Amino acid sequence: MSDRAEMRGPATRRRRTTTSGGGAAAAKHANGNKCQGAGDKPPRRPATVKANEGASNSGKSNGEMGASEQKHPPDSPKKQKTVVEDFNERLSCHVLQESLLSSASGYSNYRGILNWCVVMLVLSNARLFLENIIKYGILVDPIQVVSLFLKDPYSWPSACLIIVSNVFILAALYTERRLAVGTISEMTGSILHSINLTSMLIFPAATVLIVTSMTPVGGVLSLGIYTVLFLKLYSYQDTNRWCREIRQAKAKRLTRSYSYTYYFVFAPTLCYQLNFPRSPRIRIRFLLRRLFEMLFIMQLLVGLIQQWMVPTIQNSMKPFQEMDFSRMVERLLKLAVPNHLIWLIFFYWFFHSSMNFVAELLQFGDREFYKDWWNSESVTYFWSNWNIPVHKWCLRHFYKPMLRKGVNKLLAQTAVFLMSAFFHEYLVSIPLKMFRLWAFMGMMTQVPLAWFVGRFLNGNYGNAAVWISLIIGQPVAVLMYVHDYYVIHHGGTT
Repeated sequence: MSDRAEMRGPATRRRRTTTSGGGAAAAKHANGNKCQGAGDKPPRRPATVKANEGASNSGKSNGEMGASEQKHPPDSPKKQKTVVEDFNERLSCHVLQESLLSSASGYSNYRGILNWCVVMLVLSNARLFLENIIKYGILVDPIQVVSLFLKDPYSWPSACLIIVSNVFILAALYTERRLAVGTISEMTGSILHSINLTSMLIFPAATVLIVTSMTPVGGVLSLGIYTVLFLKLYSYQDTNRWCREIRQAKAKRLTRSYSYTYYFVFAPTLCYQLNFPRSPRIRIRFLLRRLFEMLFIMQLLVGLIQQWMVPTIQNSMKPFQEMDFSRMVERLLKLAVPNHLIWLIFFYWFFHSSMNFVAELLQFGDREFYKDWWNSESVTYFWSNWNIPVHKWCLRHFYKPMLRKGVNKLLAQTAVFLMSAFFHEYLVSIPLKMFRLWAFMGMMTQVPLAWFVGRFLNGNYGNAAVWISLIIGQPVAVLMYVHDYYVIHHGGTT
């Protein structure tokens, strides 16, 4: 080994032993010596790098601290910004902003207030219900309700009326079949349908008025079924007439109908069409849940009516007879709470539990029986969304045909309310065997109320007006009918 090699060897070994504490700095030092040996000057390094290299020889922890100081030096702009923000936060604590309850704030999360309202409502109703039980005792009697339907076990006029309704269904079906094959003319078919539909309204009404053994509950049930059948059969003949007009106009071939007449009779809809949307299968769990809700809620409704509404109505008769205005208002407001609660429960029972049960059983696909009527900001929005089957029928078979004939829009809407008022009075006055037109006038007052709310109120104010009309309007009609019924049947004995 030459002298030059001997001199280079120990130097290299010494350089490796002295750089064991900081690998990166030693590599840079070695490369620097190499470059210097090649005749180039080593690059000038900042003082911070030298300080870091010096600190790297003191251990691993000191090396990490040196690296952090290199990344964020004491006088870096980021740290200066943090200091400035800290002083600004100390000096100012106010910004330009609106209160949360102001409409300009844009705040909309009132979930806590809504929960508070629910809790207060539950507590208030619980107090009233406990007060009722303490004052009157337990008045719930399921046997009494069953006896209303079994009052005359040898006659059962309600059941007989329901059985006879099949005659009108078969008459409509036979007429449509004759029209389909061209055996009778369109004019003859229209006359036959008119006679059949008119008889569906007159026959049950006359039966309810004549038969003295029929209870008001049985009368309401019978007339309700006939009214539903009337609307269904009207839609049935109207839709088939449209199909014949399309066929005569040489349109495309119509799809064969898989929706039979009796399927349509039991389906939860009032509007007929050739092919209804069908669900793929029957969900047994869903069906059983709806059945349990139907049975449970029915018992709950009967119990609330017996325990809560009946005593309140009975105590309201004396103020109405004496025309004590202050007591009348007090009775009205006291009746408004249970009446509205029962109406809400009935809505869920009928439009959600019962109609979904029937739809699931028949695999009927269209389950839109109601929309968000609770968010109604106008009266017309409420009547268009709380009962979708009736709304669709009115829109399809009554309102739009009037518009196509050139009738004014406002006049057509008034005609829809007029027809609805007629059926409301039909379902109440005839079973009670008295005509006071309270239901008719209550529906017709919706027309000016809808105009007023739509013109002067909107948003939350309109929604509050709709709720007030629902909470106060129904008890007024209930008290009017009960008062008149009480005076007619029991006025002479008091």
